[in-house]
Amino acid sequence: MDNPFLVEVTRGHLVESRHRGSVSVVDAEGATVLSIGDVDRRVFPRSAVKALQAMPLVESGIADKYGLSDEEIALACASHSGEPDHVRVAASMLAKAGQDAGCLECGTHWPMGEAANRALAASGASPSALHNNCSGKHAGFICLACGQGENPTGYVLADHPVQRSVREALEDITGACHSVEKSGIDGCSIPTYAIRLPSLAFGFARFGTGIGLPGDGKAAAARIRKAVARHPFMVAGTGRFDTKLMECLGERAFVKVGAEGVYCASFPELGYGIALKADDGNARAAEAMMAGLALRFLPLSDNERKVVEGLAQPVLKNWNGIELGQIRPTSEITGAA
Repeated sequence: MDNPFLVEVTRGHLVESRHRGSVSVVDAEGATVLSIGDVDRRVFPRSAVKALQAMPLVESGIADKYGLSDEEIALACASHSGEPDHVRVAASMLAKAGQDAGCLECGTHWPMGEAANRALAASGASPSALHNNCSGKHAGFICLACGQGENPTGYVLADHPVQRSVREALEDITGACHSVEKSGIDGCSIPTYAIRLPSLAFGFARFGTGIGLPGDGKAAAARIRKAVARHPFMVAGTGRFDTKLMECLGERAFVKVGAEGVYCASFPELGYGIALKADDGNARAAEAMMAGLALRFLPLSDNERKVVEGLAQPVLKNWNGIELGQIRPTSEITGAA
């Protein structure tokens, strides 16, 4: 069965392109709020679960042991643009654990942010692993290893104590088995586990409410959400969808991009978790879907609605600034009649 078309791209008055996808919205008790398409197909959430992967760092008390700030905890959840402040905060996290960028095993790439990329190139410098969009997450992993008294070398490997802790946290919060048979290697070299959208959405409903989380999980989740709400720039960067939406909505929404068209979110005041996948892996489709769901479910002020509508239905322009059309979620997403 083909998934339905959930996003349209227009040119003039005609639809030029369409994107299929699937969506699961679940509450903290596990009840289905909304289900669209084949939600039982397994997806690799990848970067969408970085906040859940940061749970052991906070819940264990190691974040407090090293005096990690809200800025640093937010960066541990980030797919950042490699801007100077992102690099600075990642280096600070490593220093607090007595380490430096030489410990990072995420690999090196040029900054994702165009301005940061151009500025670094213009300076004649080369990128380091600190510019990797995952460096904050990896700095958090290194803090976790050092705080546990473990050698951080090889912390990206599935059998390292850090990755065992992360896998256990993912299983605890989603209620889904993260099996080796359904795993792969992420772009930053850590294991990634394919699970069904309802399990992923359930995990984010629990992350957003703390309901059903064992031990100090509720407090840890609340601290991570608060850190991100205070520093949404750290989670993404200048002009990025996640930063814009969370700057607008604060603690009312936690959203996180994954890869290949996956997006996850928590709407704490409603108790909802969201997981979605754009079939073709296109980020523009996944962003429109997520913003459309925010319009559908969240009560918004006039100013909030203006911002969210702009993210749900971005206007397309050519190089001369002439408006050509727009990207827009379909009524299946927005619930519009």
